[in-house]
Amino acid sequence: MNENNITIFETKHWKIVLLQDQLYLGRCVVALKRPCQNLADLNGDEFQDWHEVVKRLELLFRDTFGAAMFNWSCLMNKKPEARQIHWHFRPRYNKPVEVGGRTFEDPNFGQHALTGSNDESLVPREVLVSIIERLQGNLQNSGKSTR
Repeated sequence: MNENNITIFETKHWKIVLLQDQLYLGRCVVALKRPCQNLADLNGDEFQDWHEVVKRLELLFRDTFGAAMFNWSCLMNKKPEARQIHWHFRPRYNKPVEVGGRTFEDPNFGQHALTGSNDESLVPREVLVSIIERLQGNLQNSGKSTR
């Protein structure tokens, strides 16, 4: 992850980070805070906390930007020594959404999420800050405060 990414919120076990790559408005990574390479090694408390993160994050993006559905992936494609449990979160939209002077459109709503990034999907920090600012009001309703 790069220095332009911004933490949205954290729980006891997970850190939720808004990525600079915003091909899908609200694209985040949800990373386990402790070193762990395999899903089978998560403990019950981490799974319970994960469930709360899923509910909170989906509610937050539905209420703030009108997300219609969500794609979650845990690919674990790195070599074992480089693995760390993390999830990719991509809210999906059936209509354009404007944030920070930029209009976000879901290029293939209803189909598999596109992967990779391009120059257009890497947004400036000011746009990320605008996204976070929009999330702030609803973050209180979905759980604990950010950062």
